[in-house]
Amino acid sequence: MFQKILIANRGEIACRVIATARRLGIRTVAVYSDADASAKHVALADEAVHVGPAPVAESYLQAGRIIDAARATGAEAIHPGYGFLSENPDFVAAVEAAGLVFVGPSAQAIRAMGLKDAAKALMDKAGVPVVPGYHGSRQEAEFLAERAEEIGYPVLIKARAGGGGKGMRLVERAGEFADALASAQREAKTAFGDPACLIEKFVPQPRHIEIQVFGDACGNVIHLFERDCSLQRRHQKVIEEAPAPDMPEEVRAAMGRAAVDAARAIGYRGAGTVEFIVDGSGPLRTDGFWFMEMNTRLQVEHPVSEAITGLDFVELQLRVAAGEPLPVAQDDLKIDGWAFEARLYAEDVAKGFLPATGRLDYLAFPEGTEFDRGPVRIDSGVRQGDEISPFYDPMIAKVIVHGPTRSAALNRLTTALEACRVTGSVTNAAFLAALSRHDGFRRGEVDTGLIARDLGTLLPDVAVPETSTAVAAVAALGLLRPRTAADPWERLAGWRHWTEDTHHALLERDGARIERAVTQHGRGRFTIDGPKGSLSFTIAAAGGTVYTLDIGNTRSRVEVVQDGARVTVFDGSTGASFELPDLLAHVEGDEAGSDSLVAPMPGLVIMIAAAGQSVAKGDALVVLEAMKMEHTLRAPRDGIVAEVLATQGDQVSDGTILLKLEAEDA
Repeated sequence: MFQKILIANRGEIACRVIATARRLGIRTVAVYSDADASAKHVALADEAVHVGPAPVAESYLQAGRIIDAARATGAEAIHPGYGFLSENPDFVAAVEAAGLVFVGPSAQAIRAMGLKDAAKALMDKAGVPVVPGYHGSRQEAEFLAERAEEIGYPVLIKARAGGGGKGMRLVERAGEFADALASAQREAKTAFGDPACLIEKFVPQPRHIEIQVFGDACGNVIHLFERDCSLQRRHQKVIEEAPAPDMPEEVRAAMGRAAVDAARAIGYRGAGTVEFIVDGSGPLRTDGFWFMEMNTRLQVEHPVSEAITGLDFVELQLRVAAGEPLPVAQDDLKIDGWAFEARLYAEDVAKGFLPATGRLDYLAFPEGTEFDRGPVRIDSGVRQGDEISPFYDPMIAKVIVHGPTRSAALNRLTTALEACRVTGSVTNAAFLAALSRHDGFRRGEVDTGLIARDLGTLLPDVAVPETSTAVAAVAALGLLRPRTAADPWERLAGWRHWTEDTHHALLERDGARIERAVTQHGRGRFTIDGPKGSLSFTIAAAGGTVYTLDIGNTRSRVEVVQDGARVTVFDGSTGASFELPDLLAHVEGDEAGSDSLVAPMPGLVIMIAAAGQSVAKGDALVVLEAMKMEHTLRAPRDGIVAEVLATQGDQVSDGTILLKLEAEDA
């Protein structure tokens, strides 16, 4: 076994690898960019080496610097994590040429599966079923449009070097094909440096089921059952589970054999995932699944498979890379219970799931294990006080649960998600909790279109409950926590000889001013007057940030977090944040008019309309690239582009005015 390894990654996966290495007595070396100098993975590692500025192309993708760091620190092997250089065959070759061990498959195996078109041809030859489509090298737009017509709409455009939903577009009619292809090619070029795309028949009610495989240098290949990753948004996984619901044993065996055949066809070594698209229009069938792609690395969702098998996949990776045979055979494996993983992201669900940034002023998770099997497991690469920057994936944590049955595990997932507390950035926690409660999902009726179909019922209610506003008003006045002074007169909070004690609280939310009159009737008893009447509550108990409230005949719990000039009230999985304005700062700046198009997030301007251009409501005016994905900003109304305040290639920040419109007759 190795004595020291370098981890060529950052964030959650770097922390995950460090945890297993530490348990095995292996020393670790982290690499970091300027933006990650104080990151969690740097603090956890035994050593750390700086590899460049914040942009990934100048740091985490600098293969030479990473290899130099490994050699300089005496590391014997490099673990790539996932993303970045993990599926780069040239990096693997360079690692081995430097006399180091790559913890993963060979460069030849990665090349075989790296381009989707070549991989599908190889799988077809190996007898693994593949989706009908065009997987050739010709990329002329007209030619690809003709192939789409032959295949029959709807079709899926997919970057041949793609992954994570990048460079992927669903096209339902011929008139949409040209624009979708151009957008997919641009995104693929940005994300992978390869704009080439393939065209496939779109399965109308698809399920995304993948098989975890492992191979060793002795020729052993096993599968560790399946994961269902059908709950997706924009082709990106949201909640994953293992095993797949309603999976007949004969279909599991057939998919497992196909995955093992795929791995054997390329002499696979290490951890890998064979992904299948599955017909979900009825019961799963042995002839109803097709090879989609193979990920030649550890998957983000690997903890759910660890939970149902009891194995540590990073340990298996390290042992196989060190030349050891797999410690288990296929017949040794069995499924234990059920597991789910939900990806907690810094993203604004109400604004179309736009990635968000911000400082994590308060961060609290439910009690559980970290990077280790347990009923509740939280894998996170950030800590309270860390920044979510625009340079990297905005994932805050993976919430993983395990239970004896699907229903028990799903209940545990809902409870865990409702206990996640984050301030300083918006998150998708409430959306994930709503998804975990979705009736169809709970029945196991999953397919990749579920979220899009039922999005309206899954979006969190943007209206803030008056209870949250009332509690925030009391907190803003510093009255929530009972006084504990030794003087008995001090403990008579709110007592007045002739009248009751009334205060006026001023809050702000989304730029709107909120005023509430708060009357204190004694210790822990309040009435708050609002625009639609009054609300009274009594604080029945308080512990830490949690308050138990009696409102009429109802008892409920809320959590209140105050940091600086902001107070956040959590009610279940929903949190409402209020700013506490400076009462002396009464001079307000001019607000941008409704005819201004403003950047909703930090990003790179890929396309922007020209001054003088006539536009109709809904026309694409700006394309921003953020987190390696394209986001289109559209005209709010008909008009003319009066002024353009940004240019293609500009890196803009959140709130930047990009262009201004005016009426055509102005």
